[in-house]
Amino acid sequence: MAIFSVYVVNKAGGLIYQLDHYAPRADTEKTFSYPLDLVLRPHDERVVVAFGQRDGIRVGHAVLAINGAEVNGRFTADGKDVLEFLGNPANYPVSIRFGRHRLSSNEKLMLASMFHSLFAIGSQLSPEVGSSGIEMLETDTFKLHCFQTLTGIKFVVLADPRQAGIDSLLRKIYEIYSDFALKNPFYSLEMPIRCELFDQNLKLALEVAEKAGPFGPGS
Repeated sequence: MAIFSVYVVNKAGGLIYQLDHYAPRADTEKTFSYPLDLVLRPHDERVVVAFGQRDGIRVGHAVLAINGAEVNGRFTADGKDVLEFLGNPANYPVSIRFGRHRLSSNEKLMLASMFHSLFAIGSQLSPEVGSSGIEMLETDTFKLHCFQTLTGIKFVVLADPRQAGIDSLLRKIYEIYSDFALKNPFYSLEMPIRCELFDQNLKLALEVAEKAGPFGPGS
């Protein structure tokens, strides 16, 4: 069981806190000779596999590293264009690591805003007046759980579909937010949460939830 990440979104749809707790690794590294038997294409400022899925390398995976050096978007560690580097026979044999790209800070901000809009749309589409909006989205690899407070703050948890006790965890996170963010004299409402005690207690709550499931009385 695992809890992947936590998002806190303010009532205006802005991301005010985000924590990556556990990221499943699905990277694949292989050594290739020339010519490269995969088709690579630039996409969203990174180089991804467009054709040639095999041996754990999937279409959509991004080039993460070349010869052990991390790749920054479409460029190698020393500033060379990835596609130009891999198109040069003199650079082979070459070791390439592929995997799912890591979301940037801007991408996380955008996704939080998009979910805020979807939450509002869900509320409006409901045939019942006063719908709470989206509480859970389910895929084959994770579930997204959302709890919105009366003041409009949304707490979002992404977890393994088999993870139990998420409803209790969401309310525990709300308690931690109330105790260590709202009661912090240096914290301003609706603004990003930068509080060490909030971080520490949130991480502890996630660890407890993963090991023990639902929070019991007095937890």
